[in-house]
Amino acid sequence: MSDIIPSPELGAIVRRWLRSYAAGDKEAVLNLFSEDSALGYIGSSHDEIWRDDTLRRGMGGYMEDIPNFSWDKDDFRGFECGNLGWVEWFGGRVSLENGKEITFRSTFVLHLEKGVWRIVHVHNSNPVSNMDALGYQSRGFEELLEAALTSPVDLAQTGMATIMFTDIAGSSALAETLGDARWSTAVQAHMKQVGDVLTRHGGTLVKTLGDGTMSAFPSATAALTAASELQHIISNSTTEPRLQIRIGLHTGDLVEQDGDMFGTVVNKAARVASIAAPGDICLSDATHIMVGGAPQFRFSDPALVRLKGLEGQHTTYRLEWQG
Repeated sequence: MSDIIPSPELGAIVRRWLRSYAAGDKEAVLNLFSEDSALGYIGSSHDEIWRDDTLRRGMGGYMEDIPNFSWDKDDFRGFECGNLGWVEWFGGRVSLENGKEITFRSTFVLHLEKGVWRIVHVHNSNPVSNMDALGYQSRGFEELLEAALTSPVDLAQTGMATIMFTDIAGSSALAETLGDARWSTAVQAHMKQVGDVLTRHGGTLVKTLGDGTMSAFPSATAALTAASELQHIISNSTTEPRLQIRIGLHTGDLVEQDGDMFGTVVNKAARVASIAAPGDICLSDATHIMVGGAPQFRFSDPALVRLKGLEGQHTTYRLEWQG
C-alpha cells in the first residue's frame, strides 16, 4: 500500500503563498520558505535559478520587478509522504497587471519543519508546444516505426540498403488550421511528390502512416540524392500550405523481417530522423561512410548524439543540400 496520500492541506498552503506572491506581499512569501539550505527556485526565464540565501536575499527585489497577477484556474493538486509533500498548480490563463496573458504551471515541494509545512523548492514553467519551442513534433516517427516493426513489409531486397524516413514538420498544427479536407488534399499531394522522387532514384516505398513515409534504397548515394531532391522540390514550391519536412537516413545490412538486423537498421533510421529539424536531412555515420567523398554531397561537421532506445553516443551528419 502506498504511503503517498492526497493533501488538500498542502494545496491550501501553496494557494495562500501564491496569492501573496501575486499581490506582492514579500513578508508572507519569505515566511513560508524553508530554512533548509536545499531551498531552490527555478523560474520560467533561463537565468532564473536561485538557491538558499541567494533566494532569500533576492526574492524581495525580484517581486518588485514583476507585475501583480491573477489566474482563472484554481487547480492545486497536493500530496504528502512523511515529512515531504508536493503540489502541482495549473494556472490556466494568468493575467498580468500590465495587460499580458500567459499560460502558467508550477510544481512546489514542501518540507515539514518543526511541525510547519514550508516550501523548499519551486519550479515554474510557461509551456509552449514542441512546434513552437523546437520547430518539430516527434511523435510521427514513433508511430511509423511501430507500424514498420509490427506489420508485414515488402522491402523488395535483402543485403545492404539505406532506409529513409520522412515526415511533415508541425503537421498537427497544420491539420488543425486547415481542417480535415484541405489537410488530406495537401498530404495526398505530398505523398505523390515523395513517390515520384523515390521512383526516379530506385527507391521502394515501404510504409506510410499519416504524413510520414519509410522507404528503402539499394545505395546510399541514391537515397541522399532523392532526399536532396525532395527538399529542393518542397522548398521551391509556392503552393500553400508551404510545407517543411524532416528526413533521416541510416544504412545497414537487411535480413528477413523477423530477423533482428531488420529491426536494428529501421529503428536507427527512425531515431536519426527524429533529431532532424524542419528542412534538415540527417544521416548516420554508416550512410556517410558509404558515400565517401562523393563530390555532389556536402556535409556538416560530425555531431555526437544520443538516440532514443539505442545505447551510447552516435555520430550523425547533416546533408547541406541547399548549397
